[in-house]
Amino acid sequence: MNILFAGTPDFAAVHLQSLLDSEHHVIAVYTQPDRPAGRGKKLLASPVKQLALSHDIPVYQPLSLRDESAQAELKALGADIMIVVAYGLILPQAVLDTPRRGCINVHASLLPRWRGAAPIQRAVQAGDNESGVAIMQMEAGLDTGPVLIESRCAITDTDTGGSLYDKLAELGGPSLLKALALLESGNANPQLQDDTRANYANKITKEDAQIDWQRPAEELHRLIRAFNPFPVCWTTYQDKKGEQRLRIYSAALERGCHSDQPGTILACDDEGILVACGREALRLQLLQLPGKKALPAAEILKGYREQFTPGTQLG
Repeated sequence: MNILFAGTPDFAAVHLQSLLDSEHHVIAVYTQPDRPAGRGKKLLASPVKQLALSHDIPVYQPLSLRDESAQAELKALGADIMIVVAYGLILPQAVLDTPRRGCINVHASLLPRWRGAAPIQRAVQAGDNESGVAIMQMEAGLDTGPVLIESRCAITDTDTGGSLYDKLAELGGPSLLKALALLESGNANPQLQDDTRANYANKITKEDAQIDWQRPAEELHRLIRAFNPFPVCWTTYQDKKGEQRLRIYSAALERGCHSDQPGTILACDDEGILVACGREALRLQLLQLPGKKALPAAEILKGYREQFTPGTQLG
């Protein structure tokens, strides 16, 4: 089929590569406009754009697809189908109706479990024991369309947002090609979603990643895993310059009761920094001080032990 591909981040680029390696023909790519990045704030092309240009595929970067001229430009490409993977722009009905076989979306969740912007992180945060990729026919609602095919994978107790991202990226390409084969052969059997089982995976902010030590340790442990490698959970501590931010990349759950105020450091050793939570405790393991690289807690304690002595309050 002649395919229009719309996507922006690495996750989308993995799926574009699967199409490029197949018998299908990617006639054009849509991606977000270049954004400033890095200390120099130079404009940086998205991973999808970089991959497309390396294969001499035309790239379109409209600010919106609601504009009639952008819609006419898309229609003139004459695509059989449009595939959308983490694009970042809303497709109006006029665009959804343009390709001969419509538009399909690769969604990083088992629908309708997590609809919306951050299904990978929210699945880990919620303690789900499985996730997957759903290939869905697109309609006007947010991730509400019928599901063509889905592939499942387990979420382990050690999975992070990053490791689950990698698992789903690996599942997505083959699932997408299977869905296209079903559509081409006329054997597709789209399944309607049960809206009563849907949850919304809200977009993640840096404020969401602030640790509230009043919460149970088990809940915070999931949050730290979910937000690694982005946006990374954080708390505050005091030094001579005042309040500083401490980023937490990993922690271990410590079972057992304590009577200390949540946020109190209970112990410091080579195993990490043990902190009281609303219920049970967390042992902080991989941490990042302001302006420094992430290091094991044992390394940080060599130079900053006085900031993290037992009895000190975090947050």
